[in-house]
Amino acid sequence: FPQRTRFVSQIALGLAAVPFGSLLYGMTIGKYNFKVRKQTLFFPDLPPEFDGTTITQISDIHSGSFDNPEKIQYAIDLINEQNSDLVLFTGDIVNTHAKEMHPWIDTFKRIHNPKLGKFSVLGNHDYGEYFDWSSNEEKLANFNEIKDLHQQIDFDLLLNRNVEIKKGQDSIRLIGVENWGKHFKKAGDLELASKGVKKEDFKILMSHDPSHWDAEVQHDDNHYHLTLSGHTHGFQFGIEIPGWIKWSPVQYVYKQWAGLYENVGRYVYVNRGFGFHAYPGRVGIMPEITVIELKKGKNVA
Repeated sequence: FPQRTRFVSQIALGLAAVPFGSLLYGMTIGKYNFKVRKQTLFFPDLPPEFDGTTITQISDIHSGSFDNPEKIQYAIDLINEQNSDLVLFTGDIVNTHAKEMHPWIDTFKRIHNPKLGKFSVLGNHDYGEYFDWSSNEEKLANFNEIKDLHQQIDFDLLLNRNVEIKKGQDSIRLIGVENWGKHFKKAGDLELASKGVKKEDFKILMSHDPSHWDAEVQHDDNHYHLTLSGHTHGFQFGIEIPGWIKWSPVQYVYKQWAGLYENVGRYVYVNRGFGFHAYPGRVGIMPEITVIELKKGKNVA
């Protein structure tokens, strides 16, 4: 009996060490284990000049959580290696305060300026909603500083507005809404952001929270071809083995929580996030740099 008790105790200790070891790995290695994920999407009505256009998407920087300049520089180099035609950032540049980004401005300013530009939107953390400010004036000042950060790293911040992206004789519309979340701040105004956009235009929408796509965008008569989101971080915890399993607790809150989803030819891609927040690590759901190639034609899959 003593031998069996000792054996069972050793097994129990070993099993208890598994989650501890996973969390420790996530805090030391996983949080900076950047993955480049590539996706090709086909659209019959993609303007011919945009056939083969590439987009690099990053999301959820959360600069206030960073603690390793070399790893962040490595990630910026990965972004630049993709040499995409367009770079898009889908919100949450800080955790709360604008000053969190100050040590990283020069680093993120090194993201290359591609042919078609660099554009961004705000995320829920960019509004300072999760901090007890001493006054509304202080909160507003911080918010204005956060908006200015985008210009400092050479991104054109789209606040419920759209821009025409031209390539040769063709053009597409890039639309950026402020944060709209089922569970968080609803500052996004899709109608205002799409002012001047025609139904027949090819449209890419940037909307931080994928619950916006689920609740409004996928059913909108304007037909938004591709929506790019982030926000969920994939909960920074889960299991992903391509072709076998994809699971995270966040899937019980968000129907679209990581990767590509489609409804009658309308797509949303949910980036797993560049940074991390709250839990200072990642287990199973690694930080992501997304590269999407647009192709003209029908999806053969």
